Amino acid sequence: MEFEGSLHLQQQIVRLQALLDTTHTIHSTIELDNVLRCVLQITVRELEMAGAFFTAFPFSYGEIPPRFLLRPPSSDPKRGCARFSLLDHNGAVLTEMVVITRDGAPLSLYEQDFLEHLAVQASVAIENARYHERTLDMERVKQDLASARDIQRSLLPQSVPNVPGYTISGRSQTCYEVGGDYLDILPLASGEIMIVVADVAGKGLASALVGSAFRSAFRAIAHSNMPLGDIAAHLNGLHHGEGEESRRRYVTAIFVRLNPQEHTIEVVNAGHNPGFLINGAAGAIQIQASGTPVGMLPVATYIAEKFVLPAGSKLLLYTDGMTEVFRGHEEFGPDRLMKAFLACRNCDAKVMLDSIWLALDNFSNQESLTDDMTALVLGRQG
Repeated sequence: MEFEGSLHLQQQIVRLQALLDTTHTIHSTIELDNVLRCVLQITVRELEMAGAFFTAFPFSYGEIPPRFLLRPPSSDPKRGCARFSLLDHNGAVLTEMVVITRDGAPLSLYEQDFLEHLAVQASVAIENARYHERTLDMERVKQDLASARDIQRSLLPQSVPNVPGYTISGRSQTCYEVGGDYLDILPLASGEIMIVVADVAGKGLASALVGSAFRSAFRAIAHSNMPLGDIAAHLNGLHHGEGEESRRRYVTAIFVRLNPQEHTIEVVNAGHNPGFLINGAAGAIQIQASGTPVGMLPVATYIAEKFVLPAGSKLLLYTDGMTEVFRGHEEFGPDRLMKAFLACRNCDAKVMLDSIWLALDNFSNQESLTDDMTALVLGRQG
């Protein structure tokens, strides 16, 4: 009896060691395919099974009758076929491992116990491998978004034209890696300056892609001699014609053509936030929209307004992210933006933008952004 007890203990130790070795082997890799192959190889080799395969993964090992792969049999350990469920940490089935014995022999209690423990360890290893894959995917997405952010920043004006008697400054800040705001300043052959501030509906990568397409179309037509209203109408037709997704991501935009020789601006507001203009003795006025957002309708008409810029005039163009900064449930709003604009009416363009951004930061206590923010200031020196 003492000998039998000692033999049984040794067998238990051997089994435990085999299970420990198996566990170590399964968890030695983090690649999902390797984990799956490893589990099947251990099952067939260690227990000398005929074959094994998974129901939810295209992996098998050993000799598997083709009919089993097409229609996995029901579990019947006494007839040489057993199914073991692999569960995630919530108890949901990841897959089932089907084990086929040689010559239809029934599973022994040791084999049954070993495979049950193996299924538990395999479940953990599969979940870890999947988590690893998701982590790698997220890293790739982060790298792609970082590259997209750098590309989008490179599409912003890298330098501001030197216009005697004028200061121009623009700034754009996204709430995600990339955004749908667009800012551009283009010198024309006539000596005029074309300016646009635009906002694609929505946020994130999809809006950024639409914004890039809008930029290309605008730059292709900006150097034409078309009237400003016609340029906006032509962009509207192009954008609407690009399909349903583009129509859902319409563009609000405000276009400005500065004539520094005559000290005048032409403005077309296509469904955008009103521009703020400090116009000498006329005080501060708002330049309201004269048409629908670009791409919303198949045909749209836009009317250009013309303004004279006396010495000291200032123009502020911005996207709605500037007014939709929050402090709790309270919104910064257009009135506070106008107040911040007027408070620095004698500053040059860059200082004015710095002052406005400081007012936004002070209001929000630098809470995270909920929308992209873009603004441009054009000022005629006094």
